[in-house]
Amino acid sequence: MGGFFGVASKEDCMFDLFFGTDYHSHLGTRRAGMAVYDREKGFDRAIHNIENSPFRTKFDKDVASMKGGLGIGCISDYEPQPLIVRSHHGTYAIVTVGKINNTNEIVEQLFKNGHSHFLEMSGGDVNATELVASVINQKPNLIEGIQYAQEVIDGSMTMLIMTPKGILAARDKLGRTPVAIGRKEGAYCVSFESFAYLNLGYTSERELGPGEIAIVTPEGVQTLVKPGEEMRICTFLWVYYGYPSSSYEGVSVEEMRYRCGAMLARRDDAHPDTVAGVPDSGTAHAIGYANESGIPFSRPFIKYTPTWPRSFMPTMQSQRNLIAKMKLIPVHELIQDRSLLLIDDSIVRGTQLRETTEFLYQSGAREVHVRPACPPLLYGCKYLNFSRSTSVMDLITRRVIKEMEGTEEPANLARYADPESGEYSAMLEYIGKKLNFTSLRYHRLDDMIESVGIDKCKLCTYCWDGRE
Repeated sequence: MGGFFGVASKEDCMFDLFFGTDYHSHLGTRRAGMAVYDREKGFDRAIHNIENSPFRTKFDKDVASMKGGLGIGCISDYEPQPLIVRSHHGTYAIVTVGKINNTNEIVEQLFKNGHSHFLEMSGGDVNATELVASVINQKPNLIEGIQYAQEVIDGSMTMLIMTPKGILAARDKLGRTPVAIGRKEGAYCVSFESFAYLNLGYTSERELGPGEIAIVTPEGVQTLVKPGEEMRICTFLWVYYGYPSSSYEGVSVEEMRYRCGAMLARRDDAHPDTVAGVPDSGTAHAIGYANESGIPFSRPFIKYTPTWPRSFMPTMQSQRNLIAKMKLIPVHELIQDRSLLLIDDSIVRGTQLRETTEFLYQSGAREVHVRPACPPLLYGCKYLNFSRSTSVMDLITRRVIKEMEGTEEPANLARYADPESGEYSAMLEYIGKKLNFTSLRYHRLDDMIESVGIDKCKLCTYCWDGRE
């Protein structure tokens, strides 16, 4: 998906920028970059591939050579960024996080307006960040350009734009992704993850509201465009993508996962010997389940991370599945002849969890009960690049429904999202047998929303119920 970090400081910002950006490494696996502005040297930038090497290793030399009082950095799954752009607005650097569904339409419109070309990336796609900059440049000033981009983009787009005067931070129109502000003596920062600045000496100032645009300088943060009333922040941030020590809209990720696991336990009738979480994101859910149920928590397998950080994940799905399996090391003494209840954050394709279950059986498990911490995923996300899936049929639920109904687009699809329906029960039974689980029970949507503690009208639940 991607994450960002920006610093506006009266002193050199490189130390804070380097580590603040690095703290977003869990949000992307392919590209990373930093850009700085210095009054004497002007703009400077570094971008590296981080597919097989962590951020700190790739950017260690850049920290020594780059300097500036203003800086922005990002971790990205797709496009190289930040980009440095020269236009009638002057020179600025830009990073973006989001998803554009109508790229071709926007490109065609820009060509009609006289735009000459776009640089094509290696996969043949247009760099989304370059496209956003081009849209912004259609307007007479940056603020109008940002608002215009938010209007014409189908999807979502949060961005940081660094000019010689400061950093413009713009949260996407419906606040699907977060923007947190931190401050310390002589500096302010802006971050996707609220925890990223804590160890750098910053304290939390506030979060930007949906659609809000603010200018961040060493002296403070000033709102230029007020936030809107409507919000649809992504619920999956709490369930999976968010780092445990973060919080969004005042709700702690770790505490939400404890509540999530506890609510799973309250509805369950399984009697396993131990409860375990698929590391890392399933662990907190499992702790919540164990605390509520009184069933002991254990770690029957351990993720091996010393040389395989999250960024070491190949782009080919078959290779990703193999690496994911190789990372998990069994503790046979905690598996042999045991009935295990296993909690993962979600089931997407089902491939990795099926292989995890098989290796638990091979290691001597008597039973493996599976409890995903969110409802069945029935729709591909239209707003954030959460997955490499290119088709909704990559989802295990949709493949199973096709096998049951004989069509990819059944008229009764909404019934499969209703935990009280016969279709829902039949789908769970089918998936459980297909993936060789002893039993399968998903978290209910109403329980998950209660676990977050924010009104449903302010949460995006599209991937579960198809409601925008």
